[in-house]
Amino acid sequence: MTHPLPFKTFQDVRQALLAEQEIALLDVREEDPFAQGHPLFAANFPAGRLELDAWSRIPRRDTAIVVYDNGEGLAEPAARTLQQLGYSDVALLEGGLQGWKNAGGEIFIDVNVPSKAFGELVESVRHTPSLSAEEVQALLKQHADVVVLDARRFDEYQTMSIPGGISVPGAELVLHAQALAPNPATQIIVNCAGRTRSLIGTQSLVNAGIPNPVAALRNGTIGWTLAGQTLEHGANRRFGAVSAEQQTQAASQARAVAELAGVRRALAADLERFIAETGRTTYLFDVRTPEEYAAGHLPGFRSAPGGQLVQETDHSAPVRGARIVLADTDGVRANMTASWLAQMNWEVWVLDTVPASALTEIGTPAQSYPEPQGPLHPVQPTELAAWLQSEPTGETVVIDTTTSANYVKRHIPGAWFVLRSQLAEAVAHIPKARRYVLTCGSSLLARYAAADLTRLTGAEVYVLQGGTLAWIEANLPLEHGETHLASPRTDRYRRPYEGTDNAREAMQAYLDWEFGLVEQLGRDGTHGFRVI
Repeated sequence: MTHPLPFKTFQDVRQALLAEQEIALLDVREEDPFAQGHPLFAANFPAGRLELDAWSRIPRRDTAIVVYDNGEGLAEPAARTLQQLGYSDVALLEGGLQGWKNAGGEIFIDVNVPSKAFGELVESVRHTPSLSAEEVQALLKQHADVVVLDARRFDEYQTMSIPGGISVPGAELVLHAQALAPNPATQIIVNCAGRTRSLIGTQSLVNAGIPNPVAALRNGTIGWTLAGQTLEHGANRRFGAVSAEQQTQAASQARAVAELAGVRRALAADLERFIAETGRTTYLFDVRTPEEYAAGHLPGFRSAPGGQLVQETDHSAPVRGARIVLADTDGVRANMTASWLAQMNWEVWVLDTVPASALTEIGTPAQSYPEPQGPLHPVQPTELAAWLQSEPTGETVVIDTTTSANYVKRHIPGAWFVLRSQLAEAVAHIPKARRYVLTCGSSLLARYAAADLTRLTGAEVYVLQGGTLAWIEANLPLEHGETHLASPRTDRYRRPYEGTDNAREAMQAYLDWEFGLVEQLGRDGTHGFRVI
């Protein structure tokens, strides 16, 4: 017998946030509808990916979880799935998103909102220095003594960057500033796509006491584009090595900032105690570069480069009120990252003294996933290719549950793109077949759709062994574009600053929205942010 799910109200969730109790408020819609409106500390957990995401992002199985949607019928099945995955304290938000609104709850748009709102608060309190796109362009044209540091991920930097800019992701700024601008008179400009990472990066350098004049590029590449200036594409300039003296100085500066922010210090014994504590969620993050992490890291730590961790707290640590422990090998990146997380009202610890001998785990750790329900029937790529080539059209239908971006890039000819959470609706629009074959990039996600597809169709259901990647490795033909969409492409919200083909109005609207976040924080009242 299926027992009714409990409900929690807006006031229940609000009280937990104010009391700084652990809670995970999960929006189980796709990313695009999530970005159209959600509570401040909601984390996006698409219902179709719960089996892949839940265990790693919500490690403690008795975490208080509250699930909601906006009337799409996703929340209750998602809550049941979470219970099947072993979570014991799962409730539905009373009234869903509309109930939150009706109770007076503040609604925020876009993604990574806690970090973006915090960045705006930092600027409003500290008056973080900035220069307009026109002012920076003038400096570059004059060949002034200036260096532009791009605080985003390297792949974002490569997509579009300020001409001459150097990729220095946020947590690396304090560590590398002296090497990149050894003359204290050199003007340092920090940029990102919009505002947050440039503001946090600039203020990091100011807080650390860097002697150079420092300014954020006001409104980032959006501001640059709106000023009618040209961006560079495919750049590959990156920071280099630092001397022992530069590292020592940066470590001293970073530790002083962390102490001021109230960051706590952890030793190996503390780490053992945290891991053994069953009633508390502890996230362990290595904030160095992905390359350093892969070369060797502490067992149990996940890779979360510091700048992105500050930018994406809602994704990396969806349990609000959890404990966070950070590690590096230089005493700079963990302390600077922790200084920001502490100001965002996280209980954050820095693991001191991490010797190279302790970095015993190599590569990316294997992640555990639940077993799919029901038996799986694998099919090899060559066998599927033979079916598609020799059998009448429609005898075999391929369903691809990968991301829409991956599907558009390349997919098996004739395959239908389907969001797993919308499988029932999609099947109604896909031609009926005697046999269905499920795939995705590796078929990891596809495996979980097999039982549902069997129930919905009553047909033979197979899972492509090794997924579309195995099909590609077998040198089998591919198709490109939006050829067979059985679900809308709502799995990813397109940011206004992605590329330069977006309407100027969308970019300006995004900036206007960011400017209003401080006022929204005040109305919401649950954040606990403070600025040193």
